[in-house]
Order: sequence, then C-alpha cells, then structure tokens
Amino acid sequence: MAEVRARAPGKIILSGEHAVVHGSTAVAAAIDLYTHVSFRLDSPLPPENGDGSVELELKDMALVFSWSSSRLKEVLGDGFADSSTPVSCSPGRIKSIAALVEEQNIPEAKFWLSSGVSCFLYLYTSIHGYKRGKVVVTSDLPLGSGLGSSASFCVSVAGALLALSDAISVDTSQTEWFKFSKNELELVNRWAFEGEKIIHGKPSGIDNTVSTFGGMIQFRSGELTHIKSSAPLRMLITNTKVGRNTKALVAGVSERASRHPDAMASVFTAVDFISKELSAIIQSPAQDDISITAREEKIEELMEMNQGLLQCMGVSHAAIEMVLRTMLKYKLASKLTGAGGGGCVLTLLPTLLSCTIIDRAIAELDSCGFQCLKAEVGGRGLEICFS
Repeated sequence: MAEVRARAPGKIILSGEHAVVHGSTAVAAAIDLYTHVSFRLDSPLPPENGDGSVELELKDMALVFSWSSSRLKEVLGDGFADSSTPVSCSPGRIKSIAALVEEQNIPEAKFWLSSGVSCFLYLYTSIHGYKRGKVVVTSDLPLGSGLGSSASFCVSVAGALLALSDAISVDTSQTEWFKFSKNELELVNRWAFEGEKIIHGKPSGIDNTVSTFGGMIQFRSGELTHIKSSAPLRMLITNTKVGRNTKALVAGVSERASRHPDAMASVFTAVDFISKELSAIIQSPAQDDISITAREEKIEELMEMNQGLLQCMGVSHAAIEMVLRTMLKYKLASKLTGAGGGGCVLTLLPTLLSCTIIDRAIAELDSCGFQCLKAEVGGRGLEICFS
C-alpha cells in the first residue's frame, strides 16, 4: 500500500483582472494557502474478496463519495487514457461521469460540488483506471471566492495521482516536501487544465499554471512570463463572503466597453501600464528599509489606481467598498482581486507595519462579518511527500 501527500497553492491577481480579457497585461501570484491531498493506492484484492472501490473524502465538509470498481467499469467502459498523455474529457464521458456523481446524492445545498467531484472522477479514472484507492482533500482556501481553489484542487489531485503512476518516477522514500522536475510539472499542469475545463468550461489556464509552478506570472493575450520578486510581499486577504457570478461580471464589463468604446479603451490601456510598472517594481532590487518602504509605497499607489479603474469598469461592490474604507483608516491600500462583485480584497501589509495595527484592522473586519487571511505572495507551487 503506497501513500502520497500533495499540496498546491491558491492564487491572487495583483493587477489587470477584467482588463486582461480586453488585451491588457495582468499579474498573478501564488499564495501560501493550500489545498492538501493525500492519496492511498491499495493493492489489488484477490478475486474471492469481491470488488474494490474508489473513494473521495472532502474532510472539511464531512462528505465521502465512493464508487465500486465494477460500477465504474460498467458505466465508463474498458478504455482509459494513458497517464503520460492528458486528453480532454469527451462530451459522452462527461455525461457518464455526471451520472455516476448523481448516484452519490450530494446534498442540495452543496450541489455546486458536483463539477469538482466529476473532475476528480475524470482525473482518477484517466490516470489509474479502476484501481482501488482513497483520496482525502482539505483546504486552507475559501471556496468560490476568487483565490483559485478549484485550480489548486485540480493541481494537488493530479499531482498526487501522477506521483503513484507510471508517468512519473520518483523516490517514494522521500518524507520531506519536494518538487517534481519541470517536465513533470508541465504534465501535472496539462492534466489540471483538463480538470479545470470540467469545472469551468473555458478556463484561461492561468490559475492552474500559477498553482503548479508557484511564484508570479505576467500574462497578456495568452503569453505568459514567469517573474521573480526581489523581496517578500505580504498581503491581508479579506473574504467578503459575497458570492458572485463571474460570467455576468465579465459580460457587464464588455457591455460597458461597447457603450463607451473610447473611454473604456483608455481604462484598459491605463491598467496595462499599471501591470507593467508593477511587474518592474516587484522585480527591482531593494536592499535596505528605505528602498523597501519606497518600493511598497509605489505598489500601494498602483493598487489604489487599479482599484479606481476597476470601479470605472463597474465591478466593485458595497462590501468591497466597506473593506477599502476600513483599511484606509489604518492608512493601508487595498484593491479587489479576481472578478469583483464580492469575493476577496487584497491589502498590502508593509514590511515595517506594526503587528498591533494589523491586529486592530483584522478585528474591525472580523466584526463586520468578513474573513481575514494573511498570506505570503509568490510562494512555492505544487509539492509532494510520501508518508
């Protein structure tokens, strides 16, 4: 019996959300909040012991899903993909997987989990066929709040499954966290992207790439560049707990752009300059407290400018504005991250900021019913260890 653990980070968009759809540059980064997966592949059962099963436990929600190997084979047929070659899930297979998920009687209040469970079944059966095994998932990330929780799920599940497959050869005696090679990470990323397609339909591929490789990336019109921060960056992430419809928000920005083409073109151009400047500042060296403070002040200004432009696009929200006003009392700069209309807000925590001020700001946000998470920006990507 082999057991592997995997963890993959969530992400934030530091600048450029929405405008990136209209050709502007955006900057995204991994954060040190993870989805954790443990995967145990059981040895095959002797025929007299009957059927084995594939099990998924979502520990945070106290939910367990289980399918017998014979049921999977009956519904999905004999063939499954070669784990070294990711393939898209065909419409027919998606339908069959959805039927298997439906049999699990997911509580109505949690029906939104169905696409994630379908994604798991697709990844599992594509990489391991119908072998007996159990996957347990926990997460530091609030779900559906724009912090890349679904990509983090796809990457950590794909990483754990591949670690015990023929596609990747690793030393299973390693009990410390380690990273796969670049080629192996590329393979995980391609599988995770196929999983994201089941959850989101047409994902950009940015979330799974940041989660797989970690660090920071600058992207524009499908082109992606890895960038390296010269000094640590800390953010307070405030989850407003206001749900939103990303598709509707994206459509709303496009409609505004068609009503005011010239004005909105200027907004998108300004965002493009902000992202490029932010990227340059992040990469510029900062040796001492004075230069670190000057660097952070520039980042704060750019964040505030980007937030103003997001307001011009019509994607802010009363809850977001409440977080911004609260943080301004403590002279801290913030912006929404992701789709807006709710979701999460980023606040830069300067290096020399006292813990007392941070604690007071968090206490005030908590009292408004928001959830606060502290995060290091630009951290490590997917990591694996064996237990």
